[in-house]
Amino acid sequence: MAEFSLPRNSKVHPGRHFAAPEGAKRTRTFKIYRWSPDDSENPRTDTYEVDLDRCGPMVLDALIKIKNEVDPTLTFRRSCREGICGSCAMNIDGVNTLACICAIDGAADPQPALAPTPQRPSVKSKGPVAIYPLPHMPVVKDLVPDLTHFYAQYASIKPWIRTQSSPPPDRERLQSKEDRAKLDGLYECILCACCSTACPSYWWNGEKYLGPAILLQAYRWIVDSRDEATGERLDDLEDPFKLYRCHTIMNCTRTCPKGLNPARAIAMTKQLMLERHG
Repeated sequence: MAEFSLPRNSKVHPGRHFAAPEGAKRTRTFKIYRWSPDDSENPRTDTYEVDLDRCGPMVLDALIKIKNEVDPTLTFRRSCREGICGSCAMNIDGVNTLACICAIDGAADPQPALAPTPQRPSVKSKGPVAIYPLPHMPVVKDLVPDLTHFYAQYASIKPWIRTQSSPPPDRERLQSKEDRAKLDGLYECILCACCSTACPSYWWNGEKYLGPAILLQAYRWIVDSRDEATGERLDDLEDPFKLYRCHTIMNCTRTCPKGLNPARAIAMTKQLMLERHG
């Protein structure tokens, strides 16, 4: 029988419990991952009972209420509160999503598998809502993952228009409506990392495999008619790990809070690779 030694502080312990205010009639319990680098304690899960009658409808509303009124030490990222910035990406009830657009009330229609358009995510369970940082990422503190490597991978694909020709002297570089339409489903990516951190291939090979978010971004520039570095971009991806560690598991497409399809972008990039060698 194989035996594995886990890191000393890998076991998550039960933490503190914060009861709802007296008189609260409609409550929901949130079970939140807590860890701080400032002490030698193991991670823990604290539970908070929130009065839903005095809270907004989204999970982020509950987190802000907890931080403002119950426990100011709780740490998480947030900014736009409209599903645009990607700051509040976290794992909610086992699903990577954005806390600002994830409804606490699970009565909303469930998101269909491989949805072509974004659906409003919501908590589906009726019990405590489990909230963890994005999986398989180093944790800075509590619900804040370290995205340093993720952004370095993004920078590696050179995410800007690369040209050799001189720009027109009297106008911008234009493209047809048909060429512009090729960017639909790609430019909307907000780099929240929900898809990459849901991908087992990225868990196993994250140092070398670029992951679905970055590969979707790479394809966005490959198919942009204004870009003149298509060959160089494909050359950069011609690697046993950067592109070809994708095994079409489809977790990326299922979890994308914007309803995008990174798996399709990866497949189309592979097709371009085959065509250039055919």
